[in-house]
Amino acid sequence: MSLPRGHRGRRLGGIGRFLALGLAFGAAGLSAGCFQPLYGNTSYDTIGAPPPVRTALASVNVAEIDAPNGTPEARLGVEVRNALIFGLTGGSGQLSPQYELKINLKGNRQNVIVDITTARPDMEIYGIDANYSLTELATGKVVLSGRTFARQSYDIPGQQQRFARARGERDAQNRASTIIAEQIKSRLASYFVSGG
Repeated sequence: MSLPRGHRGRRLGGIGRFLALGLAFGAAGLSAGCFQPLYGNTSYDTIGAPPPVRTALASVNVAEIDAPNGTPEARLGVEVRNALIFGLTGGSGQLSPQYELKINLKGNRQNVIVDITTARPDMEIYGIDANYSLTELATGKVVLSGRTFARQSYDIPGQQQRFARARGERDAQNRASTIIAEQIKSRLASYFVSGG
């Protein structure tokens, strides 16, 4: 059976649209309780349930990152550690430590584009590789470990501009440090949400 010629283009009438819209809102309402923001504050009423993520993150002590003095890794270690401390506590101060986070960093620089006339680089990439481990202080057990990396490019504007190259490299290092800190913070938050 076919529809009359004037009705073939219509899919739903007024009542059909109203029912489809009602079904969509009903499904959204039923599934709304299934989602929880990662960094949200929710109260746990059950004994033994994990603490809220913000509280757990604020109880992580970030150990000083070992690197030889005067090396780029020493400065990067301070940048990553400061970004992590601020990211974990939100600037409100640390709670009594229940976990300790240890991080090892290694930085590297790669030439990407080289001027064929002078054999000098026009663009470089600065990268940071990081290994980290989270230790529960009460048991001394490593509960989480992982690796992460960040790569940031920077231009060298002209071969005679040494200071512009140094500033570009420093900016790339800072951006990479921030990315490393964010990735580690996200991994820690995921660990605490899953309850270990």
